[in-house]
Amino acid sequence: MSGRVGDLSPRQAEALAQFREKIQDVLPQCPSQSDHFMLRWLRARNFNVQKAETMLRKHLEFRKHMKADTIITDWKPPEVLEKYFSGGMCGYDQEGSPVWYDVIGPVDPKGLLLSASKQDFMKCKVRDCEMLQKECDLQSVRLGKNVESITMIYDCEDLGLKHLWKPAIELYGEVLTMFEDNYPEGLKRLFVIKAPKLFPVAYNLVKHFLSEETRRKVMVLGSNWQEVLRKHIDPEELPAIYGGKLTDPNGDPRCRTRIQQGGQVPQSYYAREFIKVQYDQCVSISRGSSHQLEYEILAPGCVLRWQFCCEGADVGFGVFLKKKLGEWMKAGQMQEVVPNQRYNAHLVPEDGSLTCTEPGVYVLRFDNTYSMLQSKKVSFAVEVLLPNNDS
Repeated sequence: MSGRVGDLSPRQAEALAQFREKIQDVLPQCPSQSDHFMLRWLRARNFNVQKAETMLRKHLEFRKHMKADTIITDWKPPEVLEKYFSGGMCGYDQEGSPVWYDVIGPVDPKGLLLSASKQDFMKCKVRDCEMLQKECDLQSVRLGKNVESITMIYDCEDLGLKHLWKPAIELYGEVLTMFEDNYPEGLKRLFVIKAPKLFPVAYNLVKHFLSEETRRKVMVLGSNWQEVLRKHIDPEELPAIYGGKLTDPNGDPRCRTRIQQGGQVPQSYYAREFIKVQYDQCVSISRGSSHQLEYEILAPGCVLRWQFCCEGADVGFGVFLKKKLGEWMKAGQMQEVVPNQRYNAHLVPEDGSLTCTEPGVYVLRFDNTYSMLQSKKVSFAVEVLLPNNDS
């Protein structure tokens, strides 16, 4: 049995009755008191009444903290998020569910995080979720049937290394966790379109934030993505840029009045110079010397991601490639992959990433050979990001 209204086993029906009984004291605080709403929490916890009760009570505390009941009318996002954060609702799928689009490529993660607080990002996504839930409720009335979940389309064209910036991935993970914990069964399906070769690495970074049930709803489409979208969304409801007939009144095929496209954030919006980072290791590099870190990459497609800062003065940094692990070589004897440069990492922390196009031993080299007077203390964090085998 699906665990939905009209399709409950005796055990599920009993669980629903027990669940209602246990939450009588907080029922008036719930956004809805319908069986449809109650069953979402039970399905999310496999009809374990105790776990569903705990989940719902935590959600009600979350609603109070975020002022979710009035967030659509009473809270206005900072201008930088309104202008440069992408996404929007546009049209409905063939079953009447709202369709939400996220346009990844143009988004400037670093610019956004330097310009707005994490709390503002979370509020922005809660506001989106509440708006979509209200639209589902309206659709239920319009169509005379229960509509409780949405279709999402992730446009991954121009997904790049900038989107794998660690603070951005960490924030995105928090958003996904918030969605899983507070809007269960709110996603019907998620189509990933125009996914580049980097997508498996990106997905591998965030998939552990998703439940198994949510992962099953993620579909990475190939070159026939427009055809697949049209099977689920009528052309009149699908933006022209995605293979449909829908445009803005001025003929814009991207429907920008409904789907924010993001973009590069002007530095005039920046509220801080850098994001505070927790580093894994620290090393002192003597004057006139260097320090090398080796990472063996066995298959192409992996991504090296690094962050570092130093104390006192600038430090050199470059990435090199060699054949053998453990064999010390001078910089001039190795293949230079990321040119060695001096960075003012004592003023602003540095970060970067590299897609490893070939197997081998990649050497991250901190260079203090040019300094004859001063040693440098360098704090750093380095990760090897693997592609996701499932995608």
